[in-house]
Amino acid sequence: MKLSIHTRLDYRFQQPTDILLQVEAAMIPEQRVEAAHIELSENQAFARVAGHDRIGDRIWLRVADRLTVDYRATVEVCRDLANLTDLARIEPHLLPGETIEYLMPSRYCPSDFFESFVEAEFAGLEGGHRVEAIRQFVADKIAYVSGSSTGSTTALETFVQRKGVCRDFAHVVVTLVRACGIPARVASVYAPDVTPQDFHAVAEVFLGGQWTLVDATGMASPDTIAKIGVGRDAADVAFMTAYGSSEFVNQQVSVERV
Repeated sequence: MKLSIHTRLDYRFQQPTDILLQVEAAMIPEQRVEAAHIELSENQAFARVAGHDRIGDRIWLRVADRLTVDYRATVEVCRDLANLTDLARIEPHLLPGETIEYLMPSRYCPSDFFESFVEAEFAGLEGGHRVEAIRQFVADKIAYVSGSSTGSTTALETFVQRKGVCRDFAHVVVTLVRACGIPARVASVYAPDVTPQDFHAVAEVFLGGQWTLVDATGMASPDTIAKIGVGRDAADVAFMTAYGSSEFVNQQVSVERV
């Protein structure tokens, strides 16, 4: 699957502001970035730094009063696809060290509150079968409602309110999977069938010795996803983090099959 990606951002700032930007498709073995170009408005400082788990790049910027971004890329998705239900859970003491942080509760994913729930709700299911049941539970029980959550909404709040957007779906999946003793993280991605078109968030689970993408919204499948970055929750994968007040002017994301 080959994707054409075009992202435009336009924000104003009241004073010189430091910004951490993460919008570029990651250059990793599971996807081939065939062409990419990013144009940035005038800035006072620029530095590239590695993304979380060294997946993708972040860009540090310092801008005086305005930030515009124009990013274009062609990406071929070439990851090996696995049947989720065929993948086995790895006992925690056998997990690779780099996966351990994804067993722990995090800011938006308080998995320690859900251990009794998952053992009761998904009893008798193991490994990928349990994760698939979690994905289906979230798809059935949570309604996708634009504007129904904020940047501070946690998985616990979404679970109670039973509505949210893609980051909320990902947070609930990650939270329930971690409560089962399976590493899970959030991935920021581009995908062509996201409606309305925007940056998208999905869960990624560690089963059978590999990371596998899981989207409870049903808008993206692993063969159509171009990964931007990964992290413990949405705080680690924000497309823009501004260390100061910002004013939204315009934002457009377009992802098309080539």
